[in-house]
Amino acid sequence: MGGALAAIALVVGGSVAAFAYTGGWLTPHRITPAKMVDALGARGGNPVGHRRNHAKGVCFTGYFEGNGSGTALSVAPMFAAGRYPVIGRFAIGVGDPLAKDETGRVRSMAIRVTTPDGQEWRSGMNAMPFFPVGTPKAFYDLTVASDIDPKTGQPDPALMKAFGAVHPELAAFGAWAKSAPWTSSYADQTYNSINAFRFVDRLGGSLAVRWAMVATAPPTTVAPTELAKLGSDFLATDLKQRLSHGPLRWTLVATLGGKDDPTNDATKPWPASRPAITLGTLVVDQAQDEANGPCRDYNYDPMILPRGIAASDDPLLAARSAAYANSFDRRTREASHYPRTASAPSVFSGEPAK
Repeated sequence: MGGALAAIALVVGGSVAAFAYTGGWLTPHRITPAKMVDALGARGGNPVGHRRNHAKGVCFTGYFEGNGSGTALSVAPMFAAGRYPVIGRFAIGVGDPLAKDETGRVRSMAIRVTTPDGQEWRSGMNAMPFFPVGTPKAFYDLTVASDIDPKTGQPDPALMKAFGAVHPELAAFGAWAKSAPWTSSYADQTYNSINAFRFVDRLGGSLAVRWAMVATAPPTTVAPTELAKLGSDFLATDLKQRLSHGPLRWTLVATLGGKDDPTNDATKPWPASRPAITLGTLVVDQAQDEANGPCRDYNYDPMILPRGIAASDDPLLAARSAAYANSFDRRTREASHYPRTASAPSVFSGEPAK
């Protein structure tokens, strides 16, 4: 269990960014969005002017091409056949915007899809199959337990062991973190919603879903010991090189939950036998450095949903939304104090929050 716990400690920052318990849900020791973002910021060295989690990333643009198959399940306008513009972001799960890519065990994709009638869909997805814990309180405790000791550069193993003893669900995530293959690219990763949502049809009926952006590029597996040889920024470099030869594509696949499948526990994957439907294709055709890229000032709040997609009863969803807002407010306030240099560019342009 010790190796698995160590692996977990390294990827806590790479889980879905900035989870927090919203005010009033936990008493008497309420965990507020500010408290959760404080904890995440502490792990990342409090990156002033930057996101407090998934701080290192690269912007991309492209479009989502709906194939029309989703219209029977949801009235979401981007599921109708057609092309819809996308502004997105790839990132690694670290708190330091200047971190080496080899330190980001979990990679993420965030998208903002818009439609002509002004609706939009924002989604933050991660290249892991499930979440390490099921509640915001547990995530906060895990974040604190995995805080890095500046003297050793590692988490305190005793704290992680104590946390694991009262959270047995952590073992499955630890096994994944320790054994899942590493690759040298954002392009070959499948990104999962992790949380459950609900699709709402034209009659008001709903069903539970989880979705994934399934990679079409073959994996480029690399031994962990070889990652450092690729350079500090190999993921953005690889992305731009691939795009110089043409667009990259992911297939959006929605898995339909059964009546007994949990929608309020992101640690529990649904059976592989559940029906799945292909909703369309994400096409990425350009990448831009985040310092001046189009994704820089967007908050990829997963609760910004179009008509036809609704939140489930997963407690992490409302918590994510509250923490995203808190983190965004901080980095915009801090922008004027953060130096714009080649090695540590400011990520805020001074535009209104979006």
